[in-house]
Order: sequence, then structure tokens, then C-alpha cells
Amino acid sequence: MAGRGIVAEEDRLVNPQVVTLNKDEEWVPAVDPIHFDKPFVGVGPGRSFAIAVAEEHPGITIGLIPGAVGGSPISSWEPGTLDPATNTYPYDDAIRRTRKAKEAGTLKAILWHQGEIDSNEILAPRYKEKLITLIGRLRQELDNPALPFLIGQLGHFSEKPWDQWWRLVNEAHQEVAQEIKGVYFVSSNGLKHKGDILHFSAVAARELGRRYARIYVDRYAEVIYSR
Repeated sequence: MAGRGIVAEEDRLVNPQVVTLNKDEEWVPAVDPIHFDKPFVGVGPGRSFAIAVAEEHPGITIGLIPGAVGGSPISSWEPGTLDPATNTYPYDDAIRRTRKAKEAGTLKAILWHQGEIDSNEILAPRYKEKLITLIGRLRQELDNPALPFLIGQLGHFSEKPWDQWWRLVNEAHQEVAQEIKGVYFVSSNGLKHKGDILHFSAVAARELGRRYARIYVDRYAEVIYSR
């Protein structure tokens, strides 16, 4: 979700309807990269999601709350848990930043794209259980039991076919979307990598963001304007 696509001029254009909460918890124009989890960050799906929603609803301002930590397992997304690779607390930081953002508006949805590092024989079997727990905990802590939660499909590239553990995580994403109300699965079918057979290219990341937006707008048009 943090994005590693190469930033182009179009990613630096300011859209007056789209802002982001930066590392210092200040609202600034949303230009890529909006994330700051690692030294190298790039184009992810967040900004294009917001722009696509804004195009459908020109009367609103959309605030993005970047919270992704690239390469973090879902076990790092638990209260009080340190992610050793980044020396951060992903869950606690996301909750803190979201509460700060809620002072300026209403939380409308969570966009989730994670699971690559969990796609192995040790972690994959418990992934679904942990994802269900995470969704419930986030909805409870953020005081919204029906908070929309959109799950993006992992990259599926022909050069590196999925093994059974990648397929298990993918199945978990789809099954949770089918089983829990207000959770939706966003396909990454046909999207290309940036050359590393792992991260989406900038073109693919922008398209993934638009796919998130199509699902969100189609299902939540009536609540987008509510504050």
C-alpha cells in the first residue's frame, strides 16, 4: 500500500480536493509519495483512489491518512507490537494518526493491501484469523462497527506463479470479504510489476487505486457526503 512505483510529473500535480496527513501530522496537498515508511517510497494506490472519488463528487475534500509499513507481517498490526524492520509500531501509529485526522473530518474507509510476507508455510495458515481479528479491532477502536474495509489483491505476476501459501493468503482475502459485512475485495488482475516481480509499477498502482475507488463509490455513494 505504501507504493514503490517510480514517481512521474503527473503524481506531483496538486488536486485541491485531495490532502494527506504528513509525517508531522499536518494536512498538506496529496502528491506522491504520500508515505514515509522507508527511505525509498513511491507511487501507491492511495492518491489515485482519492482523485477518482473526488472526480465523482466534486463538492468534497478527501483526506488521506498514510499508515502503511512496507514489508510488515499482519502480526505487526497488533497493539503494542514493534515492527523490527522499521522500528515502528504500525498499529499504534495508525490509530494515533487516525484519531488526529478525525478532528478534521469523518473516517470513511480503510484501504488494506498487505500479505506478501505472510505468504509462507508458517504464517499463511493463521492469516485469515488474524485479518478477521484486525478488522474487528480497528472498527471497535475507531468507533465504527460498520467501517468499510477494502482489501486489495496481492500482485499476481506470470514470471513468479503463486505457490500454495500465496494462494492461501489470497483465499483468505476473498473469504473475509464474502463473510464480513462491509468488507470488499479489490482485484489486481492484469496489473504489472515494476521490474522486481514484487511491487506494482506506478501505472499499475494508479489503476489499483481507481479500482478501490470504483468499489467504494458504487457501494457508498449515499454516505460519502455525510460528515
